[in-house]
Amino acid sequence: MPLVECVPNFSEGRNQEIVDQIVDAIQKGGKIIMLDSRMDPDHNRAVISFIGEPEECVNAAFAGCKKAAELIDMNEHKGEHNRFGSTDVIPIIPVSDITLEECAELAHKLGGSIAKELKIPVYYYGAAAKDPSREILQKYRTKSFQFEQLKEEIATNDAYKPDAGSRKVHAKAGATNIGAREFLVAYNIYLDTNDMEVAKKIARNIRHSGGGLRYIQAGAMNIEERGVVQVSMNITNFKGTPLQRVFDMVKTEASRFGVNVTESEVYGMIPLDALLDAAEFYLQLNNFDRDQIIERRVFSKGE
Repeated sequence: MPLVECVPNFSEGRNQEIVDQIVDAIQKGGKIIMLDSRMDPDHNRAVISFIGEPEECVNAAFAGCKKAAELIDMNEHKGEHNRFGSTDVIPIIPVSDITLEECAELAHKLGGSIAKELKIPVYYYGAAAKDPSREILQKYRTKSFQFEQLKEEIATNDAYKPDAGSRKVHAKAGATNIGAREFLVAYNIYLDTNDMEVAKKIARNIRHSGGGLRYIQAGAMNIEERGVVQVSMNITNFKGTPLQRVFDMVKTEASRFGVNVTESEVYGMIPLDALLDAAEFYLQLNNFDRDQIIERRVFSKGE
């Protein structure tokens, strides 16, 4: 049976009631299994993960986007994370018996419905990109070009002509980015400083586009509530570049500036193997067989 994961990101991380209503709309919109829902007040963003059959996930994502458009006004939204709209991104991820190309087709179907029925312009990224310049989301939705800039440029700047929908942002909901991609790990590392320049330099050195680690997208975030900065990353292939390598490189880079790592966090879902890789590395486990993990042994036998 084909299964996909869908991980829409909504521009609300401070009002639990609004996020609860979006989650409820998603669950009523399609026969899906809810995996995770979490809010970040500094980013002012909620990340919701669910899994199901392709059409059911498309229906659920549409319902969540519709509800977000009703409840979130981008003209009043402030947060650290870059964003275009109330439903900022909707990635569709292959889980089983479905290809990435088929997920791209689902993204186009969902985007067409959102543009036509909700009047929200849509941009396709990742494997769903129709314009090669939009394959990497972070290249066109940046710190210096977000909802406020898009609102002014969308009608006249062909670089921001939507892939679906009119050349006018939705009055409240802005625009939405819809993509298809493989699984990624959202991983953040906190530093004991409030110096954004230090975080920016570390992010620049660690990301692949800056000559750093392959499969790493990285940026700097100012976490005002805590008085610290954060190196915020997407690991697009945790097997190619494991968490422990990322952590150690950030720690080494930070030490060059006399700064320490205080903690790290995984935002959203993560494969068990990604954490086991790190555990084996730091514990220097020798001849360790993952079937020694009791939960794995029990679940594999269906007991």
